[in-house]
Amino acid sequence: MPTMYKVRPLHSAQVLAEHLPTCMYRLPNLHRAPGTAAPQEEVDPSLQALESRQEEILKRLYELKSAVDGLSKMIQTPDADFDVTNIIQTDEFSPLTTKGADLDLMLGKDYGALKDVVINANPSQPPLSLLVLHSLLCERYKILSAVHTHSSVKSVPENLLKCFGEQTKKQPRHEYQLGFTLIWKDVPKPQMKFSIQTMCPIEGEGNIARFLFSLFGQKYNAVTSTLIDSWVDTAIFQLREGSSKERGAVLRSMNAALGKSSWLVGSELTVADVVAWCALQHTGTANTAPANVQRWIKSCENLAPFSSVMKLLK
Repeated sequence: MPTMYKVRPLHSAQVLAEHLPTCMYRLPNLHRAPGTAAPQEEVDPSLQALESRQEEILKRLYELKSAVDGLSKMIQTPDADFDVTNIIQTDEFSPLTTKGADLDLMLGKDYGALKDVVINANPSQPPLSLLVLHSLLCERYKILSAVHTHSSVKSVPENLLKCFGEQTKKQPRHEYQLGFTLIWKDVPKPQMKFSIQTMCPIEGEGNIARFLFSLFGQKYNAVTSTLIDSWVDTAIFQLREGSSKERGAVLRSMNAALGKSSWLVGSELTVADVVAWCALQHTGTANTAPANVQRWIKSCENLAPFSSVMKLLK
């Protein structure tokens, strides 16, 4: 079909080809001929400082890793030179029969009001360690004790209703230092309530025992505190609730520890001894325990708080 009109081209094809680019944009040539020296570039001082700091941090991390590896080998190796008993002996133990600590200083002062410790426990599994600690606390403080029965429990043995003895309120409430109330209730595990407005409930016999023992104001270093906590957990979860194989392993460990000292941790009674003794009573393995454990059991039962709990088991 013929065109309506013709338009003369503005430029020739030859001129157009000469001005067309061969790439999107140009970059300087980074390649250099063989044998030529690389151009000297200035390094940013801040980058050098950052690299030096990184090297220093890596060096320190390597040193820390080496130190941790060395300590782990010392603790895990049976013939290690590291003996925690040397550290335990440096603790300043004070006998539990000495003058009581300042409860207001440890627990806070509530405008002269009596501080109450309320414990819920199941009578089918009486928390013996808490009863022992109650007796120990009564030797140091003026304690207003009480035992009640919750409506969730149908019946409670007579000896558990009188586990605190005959409680007669001879003094006004404000003259006591601490209130200790035990409620027999259908609960899966012991529960303690203290300072309800500012403190969450504490659950578990071992945790409650730790709290009650802290009221004696005993001071321990980090190693001793860790060993005590370890024995408490071992007594609850392995000696009392574990399998026969686990109980045998715990008894062997106890026998070895009691071969070095009179008590499980150090030279004085701790909460670890209280909880472990009560766990043995629950399992009924006290009579079959090794020699050192048997000697330790007799040492515990020679103390009045333990002997009073023994009467509840008969």
